[in-house]
Amino acid sequence: MSSGSLGKSRETHRIMGNAISSIRNLGPATEAEFHKIGVTTAEQLQDLGPDVAYRMLLENGVRPHFIGYYVLVMGLQGRPWNDCKGAEKQALRKRFDQIKATAKQSASDSGISHDLDRALDLIGVRKRDPRA
Repeated sequence: MSSGSLGKSRETHRIMGNAISSIRNLGPATEAEFHKIGVTTAEQLQDLGPDVAYRMLLENGVRPHFIGYYVLVMGLQGRPWNDCKGAEKQALRKRFDQIKATAKQSASDSGISHDLDRALDLIGVRKRDPRA
């Protein structure tokens, strides 16, 4: 997990509860998106950290949204979403932009759009990889 300009103590908040929706700021819709990519518990999400977890969402077709990213960061720190302001918010914006660029590069390296990939799987045009 990248510490960026955030203090280490803010990044070590331990999550109590197993459901992703038990994390402050995260509800059932966010939990469902994480379940689709195989992240099913709050502990797994915390172990991944916000940057890796958000990149995984983007690489699997979730559209990037800065507020969604910083809500995740704040939640994993046990803080309200609207606690992010000033220099901290600017630093998170830089991290978000880097995550977005990395996810976009990863998608282009694969040679196929994730949206197309998911659509082909959905209609049964391709055989799903049983290891996935």
